[in-house]
Amino acid sequence: MNNVNKTLYIPLYGKALVSSRGIILSDKTAEDIWAKEGFLLKGKSKSVWLAYYMAMRSAVYDAWLTSKVKNHPDGVVLHIGCGMDSRIKRVSEKCSHWYDIDFPEVIKERKKYYVEDSYYQMIEADMRRGDWENKVKETGTALIIMEGVSMYFSPEEIDTLLQGIAKHFSSVMLLMDCYTEKAARISKYKNPINDVGVTTVYGYDEPEKLVENAGLKFLAEHTMTPKYLIDALQGAEKMIFRNVFAGKFAKNMYRMYEFSTI
Repeated sequence: MNNVNKTLYIPLYGKALVSSRGIILSDKTAEDIWAKEGFLLKGKSKSVWLAYYMAMRSAVYDAWLTSKVKNHPDGVVLHIGCGMDSRIKRVSEKCSHWYDIDFPEVIKERKKYYVEDSYYQMIEADMRRGDWENKVKETGTALIIMEGVSMYFSPEEIDTLLQGIAKHFSSVMLLMDCYTEKAARISKYKNPINDVGVTTVYGYDEPEKLVENAGLKFLAEHTMTPKYLIDALQGAEKMIFRNVFAGKFAKNMYRMYEFSTI
């Protein structure tokens, strides 16, 4: 795997850790995969605080997608940059079809642990190049997750992706997290992804501008660390996380945006 693909192990570790402790997120699949595939993380990438943050972020995505699928059972889910994530197992609501999409080398690893069927498929694609479109036959309503991937897309690449999505589907609902421009600047020197060799990332401060060429509308900014998930922590950990990792500083570095064509 290249360095960008190796970043998938950081959230996998986080989800496996919290699941093993019985807090924030239940993810036995992450535990099993990490036990077999995980490698020695170093530096901030193995931080318990980052593990909590990644798990909370995933739980927020799960809740959002569960709600959207319930209200749009005829829709199709696109999980872009799925890595080894087991969201397909964590979201119990069913839509018309579910696609997990990532680079070929990631999907190759993923197929060791996930089985395709008439409802669920894994697509090998570089979303920056539009080579996914002929692999997704549905063109109606799309419910799209972009968790932890936007920072690896240049402005030109993400614009191409979003325009392609809006053109392919009649309606789109999208949730994605983004670094701020400030976070992208300092990430070269201080970011857990540096520990797997990634130093070039991108940030986006203006959600309306981010999607204007694709014709999507910015609907809302979501917190990745809601109080009910922070309350899963105990004692000093809860206090430290709330004040340091869920406060104003964190929001200045990392945000979650919801978009829609509806």
